[in-house]
Amino acid sequence: MFATRLTEMLGIKYPIVQGGIQWLATAQLASAVSEAGGLGIISSLSFPDQGSLRKEIRQMKEKTRKPFGVNLSILPGLSEGDRVTKMLQVILEERVPVVETSGRSPESFVQELKSEGIKLIHKVPSVRFAQKAESIGADAVTVVGFECGGRPGVDEVTSLVLIPKAVESVKIPIIAGGGIADGRGFLAALALGAEGVVMGTRFVATEECPAHPRFKEGFVNARETDTLLIYRSIKNAARVLKTEAAQKILSLEQEGATPEELMAAMGGRMSPSAYREANVDGTIMGCGQCVGLIHKIKSVREVIEDMIQEAQSVLQKLNTIIGDHER
Repeated sequence: MFATRLTEMLGIKYPIVQGGIQWLATAQLASAVSEAGGLGIISSLSFPDQGSLRKEIRQMKEKTRKPFGVNLSILPGLSEGDRVTKMLQVILEERVPVVETSGRSPESFVQELKSEGIKLIHKVPSVRFAQKAESIGADAVTVVGFECGGRPGVDEVTSLVLIPKAVESVKIPIIAGGGIADGRGFLAALALGAEGVVMGTRFVATEECPAHPRFKEGFVNARETDTLLIYRSIKNAARVLKTEAAQKILSLEQEGATPEELMAAMGGRMSPSAYREANVDGTIMGCGQCVGLIHKIKSVREVIEDMIQEAQSVLQKLNTIIGDHER
């Protein structure tokens, strides 16, 4: 059930993709997602060099024989030029089945991926970029609404409007992101025309996620109003958990701080060690508004299986409602 073009294309059981959560999207989490029937994603930005990424990919292959992907972020100031080339080289050499790109257009290396039989998913925050992704040869496009954690784009359009608009505008499969954390959101995304969903925030509050337990507890206890947007002043908005560190950055922006001052204030607040230590308030962490829908830390398999069961239950209820109306 819930077979789509995406499940057929990627060879996965359920059309559920794990977001490339920086520092947390490791083989430990990604393999659990793939083993549970979804598509696990390793984030290349989590690794400082070719050797460490190669090691992680090989660990992934040891943990699962099921399809998985690697996120290759092409973001200004984070992974430009030489770094992207080096990480791409590892991906090609290790024959990773799926590549998810985000940030700038991956047009320059699309043919390299295709020549190796690697499927390309490009992540975008707007319809016009979805159309561009299709035009350069992406196999599928992930479209994230304004509710999403991380980078929601500048248009501020929510998933409820953005997803069906994107479906109308391209022919390749749409993967919906932003505001999805349970079976209701999963089914709603399919109803809007998406052929899969991507989740980052929900997978943070799982047993296999390498984040410190206090982060996971923070996600469980958070409300849908406990996120905020930072970096709007430098046109690189990010939705993050409302921590003391994030609020400090927002205050500096409101006071007119320069990009250099913001980067200095951020310091090591977005680092691997920060996410694995107990100092939640001292850390800046991407987090979507769907955090308010998370009520329990579960295993990855429980998250996925509960989603599918809930979606089936809601679908049966809707069928009953429609049937009653027709009678």
